[in-house]
Amino acid sequence: MARRPLSAALALIAGAAALVAPATGAQAATPGTKDVTAVLFEWKFDSVAKACTDSLGPAGYGYVQVSPPQEHIQGGQWWTSYQPVSYKIAGRLGDRTSFANMVRTCHSAGVKVVADSVINHMSAGSGTGTGGSSYTKYNYPGLYSAPDMDDCTVPISNYQDRYNVQHCELVGLADLDTGEDYVRGKIAGYLNDLLSLGVDGFRVDGAKHIPADDLANIKSRLTNPGAYWKQEVIYGAGEAVSPNEYLGTGDVQEFRYARSLKQVFNNENLANLKNFGEGWGFMSSSKAAVFVDNHDTERGGDTLSYKDGANYTLASVFMLAWPYGSPDVHSGYEWSDKDAGPPNGGTVNACYSDGWKCQHAWREIASMVGFRNTARGEAVTNWWDNGGDQIAFGRGSKAYVAINHEGSSLTRTFQTSLPAGDYCDIQSGKGVTVNGSGQFTATLGANTALALQTGARTCSGGGSGPTDPGTGTSGATFGVNATTQLGQNIYVTGNQSALGNWNPAAALKLDPATYPVWKLDVSLPAGTSFEYKYIRKDASGNVTWESGANRTATVPSSGKAALTGDVWRG
Repeated sequence: MARRPLSAALALIAGAAALVAPATGAQAATPGTKDVTAVLFEWKFDSVAKACTDSLGPAGYGYVQVSPPQEHIQGGQWWTSYQPVSYKIAGRLGDRTSFANMVRTCHSAGVKVVADSVINHMSAGSGTGTGGSSYTKYNYPGLYSAPDMDDCTVPISNYQDRYNVQHCELVGLADLDTGEDYVRGKIAGYLNDLLSLGVDGFRVDGAKHIPADDLANIKSRLTNPGAYWKQEVIYGAGEAVSPNEYLGTGDVQEFRYARSLKQVFNNENLANLKNFGEGWGFMSSSKAAVFVDNHDTERGGDTLSYKDGANYTLASVFMLAWPYGSPDVHSGYEWSDKDAGPPNGGTVNACYSDGWKCQHAWREIASMVGFRNTARGEAVTNWWDNGGDQIAFGRGSKAYVAINHEGSSLTRTFQTSLPAGDYCDIQSGKGVTVNGSGQFTATLGANTALALQTGARTCSGGGSGPTDPGTGTSGATFGVNATTQLGQNIYVTGNQSALGNWNPAAALKLDPATYPVWKLDVSLPAGTSFEYKYIRKDASGNVTWESGANRTATVPSSGKAALTGDVWRG
């Protein structure tokens, strides 16, 4: 069985802004009020269903994108999902029943479903698929045979040649002749089957390798021609096939957006983002799906990834706050082997365990989904920057965000257009008061953000944990959801002596009495602003720090800062 090389990255999953377009035309800026998609890469359908109920729906995600459901070649690598052998729903991630149950469950949670769809090609090699179908390259009994394949049977080698790109084989995979009426009908039949199960739209894998006219014909055969249609067409300077060719067929993923975010957050100034979008030569916002990373780009290194810490987290905050395109939040798993498939075959027993990263649930990211929903339709206002890596801007009278991507803290009085009153900084969970002139004063720690929105006027929290022996009436109540293995414990440390001054040996152990939530009360003076992070220690004393930016909080004038909603970031 042929192995799909990593060079195939250009043709695999990119986070689609899984949105349902109106029948009048393609549009990424969807109808409704929720346009953020969680791309649950290689999650089993049963796990996706649970996530829709437990996290995606409550956070305000409008859409979930699932990995290809069609039968594919066997093997543990992730890319086996992208070598189909039939159009049965019988892949590694679940059968037809589990898929249909997932769609119903997600719809009940207010989350629409988009299926990643591999329709450019079939497999390489021969064998038996995940659903029991026997196949050889160019022969898929009951579905396709050699005459249904393109005449060019050598790998694509020249991206300056249109014929080579659209008729030869992507990394040696059997290329379907999508110009044939029979092939178009079979592809449309598969997509219509998914529509019959309630799917709301499709992300078209490898769309660049299918002529736009062929895709238009296939789309016209759908039982719902207005179903959302998102195409993976990677921009390449000077290439024969341009993403713009596909704007009339459906929406298109804007890869330049993610590449540029990496360049800015790693090497340039955030101040340069003031006109990010069309001002940078990107496609129209209404046709663009945007992302910080997807599973291809995080492995290929051309965008940021979870391995980039605060750069990645803050880029995600910016994407969700900035009104360009429709954003996708990639949610995958740890990897060192770029080919490695999903932990537990795609079963997610719990976020932040077994290597599952669950970026969609990180507090800094998940909290910004509601921010975006509230700010929808509002222009950028009150832009401020320091000429470097500190920026702030509003979204009309609905929301405001500040990002400090420098190595020292930022204290400033910010000017907003928000109504006067109390707000919750959804990044830190601390209260902020905006005065009658729309101003508030705050301190942001290094590599942190602050975000206010009219839908979050008070900070939720509460609950009680074990009492610190030094008890005081002011301080912080920590509560972090973190799964562990035998012999492991969770600790907290930070930039205060009471928190061990970032010394893991002096970190405070949390109580697992309410496992998987670990709790601890710590006494700190009223008004203290502090930074903190959780760490995991095993029986040998080995320390693992959670990923992402330092967390921040401020002790209120009376009582304790309630940090009981924290979730371990693996």
